[in-house]
Amino acid sequence: MNSESSQSLSKETKNILNQHGIKLNKNLGQNYLIDKNKRDQIINFGNVDKNDTVLEIGTGIGTLTIELAKRAGKVIAIEQDTNIANILNERLKKEKIDNVELINDDALNVEFPKFNKIISNLPYQISSPITFKFLNYDFDLAILMYQKEFARRMNGTVGSKDYSRLSAMLYFKCGVETLTDVSSESFIPKPKIDSTVVKLTPKENKISDDDFKIYSDFTKALFQHRNKKIRNALIDSRHIICRLDKKEIKEKINSIESDRLNDYLKQRVIAISPEEILFLSKELNLILNE
Repeated sequence: MNSESSQSLSKETKNILNQHGIKLNKNLGQNYLIDKNKRDQIINFGNVDKNDTVLEIGTGIGTLTIELAKRAGKVIAIEQDTNIANILNERLKKEKIDNVELINDDALNVEFPKFNKIISNLPYQISSPITFKFLNYDFDLAILMYQKEFARRMNGTVGSKDYSRLSAMLYFKCGVETLTDVSSESFIPKPKIDSTVVKLTPKENKISDDDFKIYSDFTKALFQHRNKKIRNALIDSRHIICRLDKKEIKEKINSIESDRLNDYLKQRVIAISPEEILFLSKELNLILNE
């Protein structure tokens, strides 16, 4: 971030915050991008034009918002911090930008208006729940910035330290492509670790909504104990997948006659693929909830 334009964006951001007496809270994920080159790169990744309605979560003072609005047909901008939202609203009026719908609310609690693309420097503390929420909506693509470690877990391969509930859940819903890393120097205040920009492209549903709900429950139960054997993980997280008590679920599992199922039950959670979890969830749901 050595270019003159990036230094200008940094100065502009600091001046706006100082003028309004705003002190950013890193604990709330208020790390603002001040690298103009990275900002423009992120927007270009989205290939935004006037046919697009873009959803942005955690707008801050509008570093992305204003530039997105110049290219998109409409921007739906959600910012929880009222003081910050007011600053953005002032900037939009000053620049006579009228195609931004600014929502001052918690993105986790609101129903999103219709959109077709998501482009956001997400507040890091809501990375997981907001990503799962996105999966409930139809969209063309998402360009999202996450902490680097989180981004690695989105694409974790079976058996690796990055293989997680997150990577298993995304497997059936969208393709995950790592686009570029962003240095911690590109933000104020400076976060402790670097960031990564990721592209999500929804997949055509390979499983039904009912099967995915079952899969989701079993995935949550399993990855609460990712290093345990599947049998023990399911027993320990039985409240997520059935209404059986510990004795009852043990009896059900011990009564399974299928060699294939019994072989899986002996394996560790991190050793089985999403496809195998789907098979297990459908078979075991019938057994545990009959």
